[in-house]
Amino acid sequence: MDYPESYELVFQAAAVADDTVIVRRTAKEGAGGYPIYEDETGIVRAEISDLGEVRMLATGGHQVLGTPQVRSVTERTES
Repeated sequence: MDYPESYELVFQAAAVADDTVIVRRTAKEGAGGYPIYEDETGIVRAEISDLGEVRMLATGGHQVLGTPQVRSVTERTES
């Protein structure tokens, strides 16, 4: 199955502006068999299904993970 190369994860917060993180597909798969995506720092990691379901993966001992909205990112070509 073909999966998008990247997604935009949007973490919503009531008191401040939404936090948006771009994650890219890695060669790894999660427990559900779906690709693992991570940001450029490797701190934000998520397994994203073909239906757009997100399972956040902890990368540190004190992370509190919320469930973000997920949007597929279309690669743009500069003209």
